[in-house]
Amino acid sequence: MSPRRNRPKGESSSGRSAEDDTASRYGGWQSAEAWQGERWSVRHVAGSSAQGKAYRCPGCDQLIPDGVPHVVAWPEHAGVDDRRHWHKACWNARDRRTPGVQRSRNAPRF
Repeated sequence: MSPRRNRPKGESSSGRSAEDDTASRYGGWQSAEAWQGERWSVRHVAGSSAQGKAYRCPGCDQLIPDGVPHVVAWPEHAGVDDRRHWHKACWNARDRRTPGVQRSRNAPRF
């Protein structure tokens, strides 16, 4: 007896676009917002897709531990290297929240 199939045979032709697949892979949605005179691409990341990774939030200069939902934002004209991972609250308060703590010279950069 053969094992049961978990997926229907025609799943690849379900009518979903590659953009929909990207959104579901990262557990959120992507939008565009205007900030500081630029257009920013903003992707909301679910905590389950951020397992095993920690990032430093530019809004509060604190670590975003692995498994925590957060926001990834980058200017639309820039490339992958300019992506920044923000806490959701820091991204929502980005106009009034700037890092006030200056790290020492020998502090690690993330």
